[in-house]
Amino acid sequence: MKTYNIAAIPGDGIGTEVISAGVEVLNALAKREGSFAFKFDHFDWGGEYYKKNGRMMPENGRDQIKKHDAILFGSAGHPDIPDHITLWGLRLAICQPFDQYANVRPTRILPGITSPLRKVNGKELDWVIVRENSEGEYAGVGGRAHQGSPLEVATDVAMFTRAGVERIIRFAFRLAQTRPRKLLTVVTKSNAQRHAMVMWDEIAAEVSSEFKDVTWDKMLVDAMTMRMVMRPETLDTIVATNLHADILSDLAAALAGSLGIAPTANLNPERHFPSMFEPIHGSAFDITGKGVANPIGTFWSSVMMLEHLGEKTAANRLMLAIERVTADERFHTPDLGGKARTADVTAAAIDAIHGSNA
Repeated sequence: MKTYNIAAIPGDGIGTEVISAGVEVLNALAKREGSFAFKFDHFDWGGEYYKKNGRMMPENGRDQIKKHDAILFGSAGHPDIPDHITLWGLRLAICQPFDQYANVRPTRILPGITSPLRKVNGKELDWVIVRENSEGEYAGVGGRAHQGSPLEVATDVAMFTRAGVERIIRFAFRLAQTRPRKLLTVVTKSNAQRHAMVMWDEIAAEVSSEFKDVTWDKMLVDAMTMRMVMRPETLDTIVATNLHADILSDLAAALAGSLGIAPTANLNPERHFPSMFEPIHGSAFDITGKGVANPIGTFWSSVMMLEHLGEKTAANRLMLAIERVTADERFHTPDLGGKARTADVTAAAIDAIHGSNA
């Protein structure tokens, strides 16, 4: 029997609650399948670790997880610690050195969930957003000088390399090629950002010649927000920079009903390093410890992890379980307008996996 070694990093806030739920569901799924098992190694890195040790993870933290088959991550963010410390000290400290350059965020309206958009259903809103995850606006290049003085200056330099842009656009074209509509939208801001964004447009045109069966267009990021709201049916696969896709994917999750259901895969497509899977909702300290966090985003991220591991049948079973659960309003957590608790949703998902409520 195949055993997958998974590094479980709950992080902060509700991360602990949803990762615990995810582990429970994945173990139930493995038992149901019978052809594989999971071995979870748990790491207590995050804000509380920082308070004790002055850093978000151990200096050799990456060495501890680099041989794992995948990473299941909760959230980074603590009300007592500046956000740039929590982000750069944990999540980005894993993503960037492990070259997880393809951040993939599927979005669709699950059964039983109502979109804020009028008369929009799952067929009209079924997207996957590909976010460049290693450079761009989050390259970390910049600095501050004359701090505290009237002459203080701060810079954040967006760094784009031809290699980085080319590989993410080619990844997006390949992904679009696997989807029924074979449709890709490239998002930039090349009217105002006349250097790097123009290079994005040029590279997209060059790479497109390799994918004759994919129809593609390009949009300015501001116009894209309007298109997502007013004409969602015209979109399918979307690729954008680190910052632009970060913003657009949160909008996409909101349009699909809740940030609590949205998943993410941080992929190293060449598999030189483990890939990391996480819900996008953040640490949500306002509901931490109340037992009402929505674990669906973690379950859906686990589907993506299973697909990455090659367990397609198990991934399909878990996705069907998720859809069965969301279709029943009894299992809607407060973010979806319901009163269900995390434990209720988890138990319902396990029941659906085993078919006890079929």
